[in-house]
Amino acid sequence: MSNLTERFPSWPMANESEEKELLEALRSHQWWRMSGTKVKEFERVFAEMHQTKHALAVTNGTHAIQLLMSSLGVKPGDEVIVPAFTFISTALPVISLGAIPVPVDVDPGTFCLDPEKVREAVTSRTVGMIPVHMAGHMCDMDQLQQIADEFHLFIIEDACHAHGGEWKGKRAGSIGDAGVFSFQQFKLMTAGEGGALTTKSQDLYEQAFLYHNVGRPFGDKKYQHLVEGSNYRLSEFQAAVLLPQTSRLTEQNELRERNALILDEEMKKIEGIIPQSRQEECTIHTHYMYMFYYNPLKFGGIQRERFVEMLNEQGIPAFIAYTQIHDTPIFKEFVASLGDTYTFPNQLNCPVSKKVAEEVIWIHHRALLGDAESVKGIAQTVKELQAGAEAKIS
Repeated sequence: MSNLTERFPSWPMANESEEKELLEALRSHQWWRMSGTKVKEFERVFAEMHQTKHALAVTNGTHAIQLLMSSLGVKPGDEVIVPAFTFISTALPVISLGAIPVPVDVDPGTFCLDPEKVREAVTSRTVGMIPVHMAGHMCDMDQLQQIADEFHLFIIEDACHAHGGEWKGKRAGSIGDAGVFSFQQFKLMTAGEGGALTTKSQDLYEQAFLYHNVGRPFGDKKYQHLVEGSNYRLSEFQAAVLLPQTSRLTEQNELRERNALILDEEMKKIEGIIPQSRQEECTIHTHYMYMFYYNPLKFGGIQRERFVEMLNEQGIPAFIAYTQIHDTPIFKEFVASLGDTYTFPNQLNCPVSKKVAEEVIWIHHRALLGDAESVKGIAQTVKELQAGAEAKIS
């Protein structure tokens, strides 16, 4: 079995462009976003990339969600629909504001919010939804927008996996009221940490700016504090690292798309493996994660966690799927705090999300940035591990 460790590029990627931008920021002696130029330039480019009027660079994607909900006027007791299958950070900002995240089931193929389940979960207390473009596959934004319009709900697109993604030619973060992005270490663009929000609304942008800048409007010299904000500002150094990545993103997304198609074809041939499906309306899938169902019964009973370890031993950066959010200790604690007076609209019954959380494996996107042969090597490794497991049984 050939180890693939050296076949995939390392992540994050950086070259002389990042060095140049960092040195410019360093030598400018303006390391603060309010007086420097790098954050403002990054926000301009990032907004343009995502077909929005505004981008606001912030400390991380979690804070971007919280800033937007504060700006949209979310109040304690309000309900906000979120996917049951997502990273916990989609729900935590809702809880922080005293509102109630309502986990809703996902589509078994795309792992994105199921619009029909969203409709069923809407109540008189529902004020909005946060659909997650899971692994870079865009949610069905047509159906979700129809529901939002019908019930007067906001949509915050969680595009933390979907930098440059598209639904029917419309960019992630440009379709709903706003979008959020993450620049954490693993993400498609990274500064180690960081995030951004995007919106076409001038009012929403200005309100979010206030909250991220300790309540002070841009250019304030009189120490005005108009809202109860905090410091969620990105530094000039983080923006300097991000700027060159904007010019590489399109090419990297195209390469991931090509290699994911190759890997799909190979993985579909393996009994016990079912890759994430794709809707044709998702015109750009960014493939932050390459996701697939794994059936241990077809691999000699090797449990998923052990199989992930075996993939990593062969140089493939693999992980188990997220736990559905209402099975995490912090969410269970939150549910208990609500007492007997509150009942979730769907009784927290999300069988598809449970199945995905318990059966899916994902591979980090850097494995899709190699050549076609290295990608085929992933499927070949899976086949060899399966053959080895079957040989032990026989």
